[in-house]
Amino acid sequence: MLGFFDKFLTLWIFLSIFIGLALGIIFPNISNFWSIFEYQSINMLLMLCLITMMYPPLAKIRYQQIFKIFKNKKSLLLALILNWIIGPILMFALAIIFLHDKIEFMQGIILIGLARCVAMVAVWSDLAKGDREYTGALIALNSIFQILFFSSLAFIFLQLLPNYFGFTFDIKTSNISMQEIGKNVLIYLGIPFIMAIFSRIIFINTKGKQWYQEKFLPKISPITPITLIFTIIIMCSYHSNQIFEMSLNTLRIALPLIFYFILMFFISWYLCNKNKLSYPQACSICFSASGNNFELAIAISIGYYGIASPQAFATIIGPLIEVPVLILLVKWILKRYK
Repeated sequence: MLGFFDKFLTLWIFLSIFIGLALGIIFPNISNFWSIFEYQSINMLLMLCLITMMYPPLAKIRYQQIFKIFKNKKSLLLALILNWIIGPILMFALAIIFLHDKIEFMQGIILIGLARCVAMVAVWSDLAKGDREYTGALIALNSIFQILFFSSLAFIFLQLLPNYFGFTFDIKTSNISMQEIGKNVLIYLGIPFIMAIFSRIIFINTKGKQWYQEKFLPKISPITPITLIFTIIIMCSYHSNQIFEMSLNTLRIALPLIFYFILMFFISWYLCNKNKLSYPQACSICFSASGNNFELAIAISIGYYGIASPQAFATIIGPLIEVPVLILLVKWILKRYK
């Protein structure tokens, strides 16, 4: 069963967008209030929110399981190719097709494609009767890969490839700094990653593994959707004067995301079957490759482009589309379960 917050996540996101827009209309100068929390152009309140949002998913990961994925070299190679080559390329292609005249939204969509799933994949895989331990190993592997390679991939897909395809950037979006993106990855992924590792070691050693899994993790799980909702409210309060334009842009952003989740899932399903993987392993790989770490995409877009940026707005549409589409895919794949 999905948790209360996860089950209705799409609804909560819609409501948070509405509340944020309403606050912006009622209080036209609300951005001045949010600026109280800024220090050296960084909103400390939002930074705390984003770091806290990333912590629970990383605290749930059993990093020792990462070695289990190396037992089957074929499935390991397939998972890596799907997650770190096909996934980013597919999202990049869809962003060009649907948003070639909206470069800022295109960049936000590309960030979603680069942020591989490390949280909700466990939910989808579990609901679809996937291999729980194998899913845990994939999550651990993706977490390590994100820390090591996210900034490099972001530079390639946000700077080098768009230039190669002839896109013209304005000054604000042209200078993609690998160093600056790396700094944001270290802040918004590195800090919660270290917190997760230390809390896992300390609490399991002092309280026991059962207490950590059954008591601690369920208590911190709601932190992620709550901080996500609060972040969206703040972001949308900046866009209140663009309500009509936002609704049209939401539809344009949603289209490539819908195509991405569906295409990525069925490409993964086809390749898993072609390589004769078992249903539980195929299920784990399909949802790992299809889902995305929208929390990280939101954090990086806000940290790099700013809270009121179109890139940040594009990333909040990710979970709005991902949750209902993947629930439908869970229902589809369960019909193939034997």
